[in-house]
Parts: sequence; C-alpha cells; structure tokens
Amino acid sequence: MSETIRVLVVDDEEPFRRLLKKELTRKGFVVETAADGRAALGLLREQVFNVILLDIVMPGVDGIGIMKRLKNDPASPVIVVLTGRATVETAVEAMKNGAYDYLSKPYKLDELVIIVNRAYEFGRLSVKNRLLQQELVRKESPVEFVCTSSKMKAVLSLIRKTAPTDSPVLIQGESGTGKELVANTIWHFSGRSSSPLIALNCASLSENLIESELFGHEKGSFTSAYQAKNGIVEVADKGTLFLDEIGETPLGLQAKLLRFLDSGEFRRVGSNRNLTVDVRVIAATNKDLVERVKEGSFREDLYYRLNVINIAIPPLRERKDDIPVLASHFVLKYAARLSKPIEGCTPAALDMLSAYDWPGNVRELENVVERAVILCDSDNIGPQDLAIPVMTSLSARADQPSLDEMEKDYILRVLREAKGNQSRASQILGIDRKTLYLKLKRYGIS
Repeated sequence: MSETIRVLVVDDEEPFRRLLKKELTRKGFVVETAADGRAALGLLREQVFNVILLDIVMPGVDGIGIMKRLKNDPASPVIVVLTGRATVETAVEAMKNGAYDYLSKPYKLDELVIIVNRAYEFGRLSVKNRLLQQELVRKESPVEFVCTSSKMKAVLSLIRKTAPTDSPVLIQGESGTGKELVANTIWHFSGRSSSPLIALNCASLSENLIESELFGHEKGSFTSAYQAKNGIVEVADKGTLFLDEIGETPLGLQAKLLRFLDSGEFRRVGSNRNLTVDVRVIAATNKDLVERVKEGSFREDLYYRLNVINIAIPPLRERKDDIPVLASHFVLKYAARLSKPIEGCTPAALDMLSAYDWPGNVRELENVVERAVILCDSDNIGPQDLAIPVMTSLSARADQPSLDEMEKDYILRVLREAKGNQSRASQILGIDRKTLYLKLKRYGIS
C-alpha cells in the first residue's frame, strides 16, 4: 500500500474487536476500535479514518444510527458493514444509508483485506466522483447554442476566439439569458475540454460554507468538520472552474480568490499550508459589478482580474430575432421528451411570443413552451396554449416603465397565480428560491 489506511472497527463484542485489530494491523493497516456508536462518533471527531468496519446491532447508537449521522457528510469514511445477524432487510437498510459493502460473520481475512482496500480507493475518489457527475452530463450533451440574431452570433464568435486561451472570462447578463450555456460552450471549444468543468453557485451557500466548498477544509476546522475535505478547485485541477453569481461572493473570500487567480495557490480552511492547482476560471454575474465596486461590496482588483475577457449577453427583448428559433428548439425538445407529435408553433403563437418582452429571458421562454407542449392537443402550439402575461411591448408604449417595474409586476402576477407559494413561483419564473427571496426583498414585497 502506497499510503497507510486508517480503519475504525465499531463492534460491541470485545473479542471480535481485539481479533480484527490484531489481524488488520498485521496486514499493514492502522486500526482503532470502539465498543459502541457513541464512542465511534467521538473518535471520528478527533481522528481521521478512511474506512469504518461497522456492526449494525449495538446498544445505544446502533450502526444504522451512525450511518444516518454520517450520510450527508461527503468527507465521511467509507462504511463496510460486518454483522453476525445478517438478514436481507438489514443489508438493504445498510445500503440505503450509504454502506459501501456488506459482509457476514464469519468472514475470510483475505476477502476482508481486499474489501477494505477497495473501500479506501472508492473513498479517495468519492468527492471527485460526486462533483464529476455534472461533468458526465456535459460531455454527453451536445452544445446547443441556438441563435439567429446578429448580437448572439457576435457572442458566439467571441466565444470561439477566446475559448482556446487560458485567460479568465467574465460573463455578464440578466437572469435567464444563458450564462451557464456560454460557460459550457467556452469549455467545449477550449483546450481543457478533456478535463472537468466544475460549477459553483456563489449565491447558493452561506458565507461560512462557500470557502470550504471552494478550497476545502481540514479536520476540526469547524464543528461539523469530522474529516478533511478536498475543495472543488482541487477537483477542477487541469480543467475549468465556473463561478456563477460571482457578485454574491463575500468580501472576506474575495482576497483569497484574487490570490488564487494570480498564482493558482490556495489554502484549505484551517490550514497554513499552500496548495497549487492549474485551473481556468470562468465567472458569471447578473449584477453590475462596476456599481458593486463603487459601493465597496466588490474588490476593484478582483473585478479587473476577472474581466480579462468580457462577454455580455443581451437580454431576449433586445434580440427578438432569436425567439422563433428558440421556441422551435424548445418545442421539439419537450415534444420528444413527452412523446407528443407537436411540430412547432402557429404564426399567431409566434406573434404572441415575439410581442412579449420576456423579463425572465430565455429561461422564462423555455418554461412557457414546456407548459404549452404539455397542454397542447394539436400538431402545433397555438395562442390558447401559451400562458403569457398580457403586457404591451416596451417599444409600443409611450410611458415606458422601467425594467424593475416590469419585473416587480410580473413577479406579483406569478405569486398570485401560485397563491403565494414561493417554491412554485420560483419554478414558474425559472429562478432559484434564494434569487426570488432577494428580489422580493428588493421590491419590498412581503
């Protein structure tokens, strides 16, 4: 073994614990033992283990109880269940709660050693595997950059020119314009496309957790840090890191992010050791970062470091030539998914789609088309299938309202339609609940 594997044996039978410790130590493992679940959880707080050999039936906190405590910690040791009272039910319950494997007593030592080594390898790669699931979806999905307008063709041209470089990219655009699609397209055409594209939404985590998720943490660096954890910058090594909603990054983390961009160096939370990776950074925001810099909530030096290549995505209301091709694309996508023989939209439906100003942009258009495909009973989607607020186009109004007023009005309409249910409203709007909460707070909507 190239690295010492640390094993925790948890069993209420003292002779069995003593025997396992002796045999596994002889095989080169470092072994600690615990007589019950409470003692095991105490050891997990104090020491790092790679594999737990766990009995299910114990007094106090049993094996299933330990698994449930550790289930949501991605840095927890890999669990192999050992029990002399094996049943199909206990095996199924153990696997449901995250056990890697299951062995019945009596067992063969050689078989157990093989399983411990396999469990260790599984655990060593588990964080990477967890984060690379999104990567597999990206690699298997073709890049679908659907556009016909001159503005979006210019964006696509800029993407193709800048993708082969390793320079940071800042993508700016309103919510729902397709910033992640642009990031995915840059990665697809880059020299790093054979390595991962790992995404982190900077608005989806609390200030305390985002640094740990980004750079990782050492054991004991905070209350629930039972084990050391790799950050996603390590997982993205040799690949691309996509930081969505970069404008929401806490000020304290911005200095560390700037250092990382300059040198590739970072430190895990709770560590004083510098680590280095080779990562290209793509950032995206729907905020005006220049205004944020003026307000003092975003570092000017970080803004300039990120803004080496700037890609501004125009809102859908400014590129209405794209509406028919996007609508057709989404119709075919959801008709195939729902196995419905729908070919497209009627001219009247397309006129209706083109007359609307789409405050929720492409994401809102996709949601409207998906709903229309579900409701449509004919070969083509008609006006009767479209759920679009009755709103006059900006260009046709003398007293043009501000975009904020339009957005506030639309959010209120959707909230009424959802009977005040914010989860349902955020789904209709095509935004996450936190974004909706921030918009409600901004517009003073209770």
